[in-house]
Amino acid sequence: MSANLADLVRDAASTRPDHPALTSGARTLTWSQVDAAVDVATAGFQGLGLKPGDRVALVLGNVPEFVSAYFGALRAGLVAVPMNTGSTSSELTGLLGDCGARAVVFDRGSASAVRHSDAPADMIRVVVGAPAPGEKAFGSFTGTPYPHQTQPEDLALLMYTSGTSGRPKGAMLTHRALRASVEQVHNVVPPGQPAVTGDDVVLLVLPLFHIYALNGTLAAAARCAATIVLVERFDPAECLAAVRTYGVTNIPGAPPMYIAWSTEPDLRQSFSTVRLLLTGAAPMPAAVLEQITTATGLPVFEGYGLTEAAPGVCSTLVGGVAKPGSVGRALPGVELRLVDEDGEAAEEGDPGEIAIKGPNLFSGYWPDADGGPDPQGWYRTGDVAYEDDEGDLVLVDRRKELVIVSGFNVYPREVEDVIAAHPDVAAVAVVGVPHPYTGEAVKAFVVPADGASITAEQITAHVAARLARFKCPTIVVVVDELPRTSTGKIAKGLLREAGQ
Repeated sequence: MSANLADLVRDAASTRPDHPALTSGARTLTWSQVDAAVDVATAGFQGLGLKPGDRVALVLGNVPEFVSAYFGALRAGLVAVPMNTGSTSSELTGLLGDCGARAVVFDRGSASAVRHSDAPADMIRVVVGAPAPGEKAFGSFTGTPYPHQTQPEDLALLMYTSGTSGRPKGAMLTHRALRASVEQVHNVVPPGQPAVTGDDVVLLVLPLFHIYALNGTLAAAARCAATIVLVERFDPAECLAAVRTYGVTNIPGAPPMYIAWSTEPDLRQSFSTVRLLLTGAAPMPAAVLEQITTATGLPVFEGYGLTEAAPGVCSTLVGGVAKPGSVGRALPGVELRLVDEDGEAAEEGDPGEIAIKGPNLFSGYWPDADGGPDPQGWYRTGDVAYEDDEGDLVLVDRRKELVIVSGFNVYPREVEDVIAAHPDVAAVAVVGVPHPYTGEAVKAFVVPADGASITAEQITAHVAARLARFKCPTIVVVVDELPRTSTGKIAKGLLREAGQ
């Protein structure tokens, strides 16, 4: 097996050169055409003077150029750094500075945020579309790449993820980790259905800057030379139309997608070509899972993963039974155990923190590889679960503080820091509260400064100018004081209870 993840594209082009690879609107590319586009991107990056190990930020939507830029960067030995297309200019400034990006590739939708970011003056800017002065056009890349010899432990991907505190951290994923995760998904065998086959037409509407879409879907489909239908944004009716038009057979999704679809008419007819429904990124409400199954006749297989695992950990697909409330069993090649606070095995039947081990794990956080697996190879996820009587995992809790909005991690401290910077705010606390569509929503409790008067609308506008939309509080409550513990810490548990 070759080390470089981009060789998945080369192999697909070799085995199925004329098979449709990417469909995006009116455009369809075969695997040989995608491989050629990756070569051109590779040569373009090399022609700009980028060297193996340099970081290239990708601020692109679900378009074919993302695919060629991503695999082209890897083929050149560069480190790809996907960034949320909804990021503000200040967020991009922080991320671009933290990873030390030598170049950024962006499209029209992200152009304003990139151009207004306080990025280093010598950073190469490459735009998909018409370039502004000082920018390169991605479409102008030409040439033939020179070969780069990749080692399995070479860094391939920096994927920024939100922890429970502090600022976003770049999870360092090597070619080894990414390839291992793809193989683990590929090796799911009956009684479960294959996660993806060469005959599949895969709907890819999950954002490619998310590890679930990037490695769990795009790379997994490339491994089988399947066909991928790229959709830039999720609209319930439009996505169902795409499913019918292209004969989609495989849908990796997230709970908000299924929640939205659960109210659509004629869902069974729309899904007539579909063989497999998957969900991940956030807990799936059991009622919605049952509703979708009743409406379509198809089970929805739920999985659990995290960026640090590239991303797969377990899935109900492994056992072949979609069980509401369960995320199933460990993928082939992933070891899993439940431990107590001391790291010892939890009592049988008791909840414990999920610890995982496997070749798909990350190498730690950028830039010093801190926080990675322990010397024995185990990584404690911070998520709590128990095993049911059949050996399937049931999540009961997750990292304290973390808020998951539509599958995206939001850590309260970042939101709190932004709100606290407002001159009329004396104190603030941010928590997650249940939301029927996004799973959770961000709720902020704000204490005005002495003598100041502030409204929820002012706080919302202040945050919206500085953070991506999914991080913005949808509920703001102005209060006289915040509850505190005996040690003076804000009692977020009480606030969370109040928010239910």
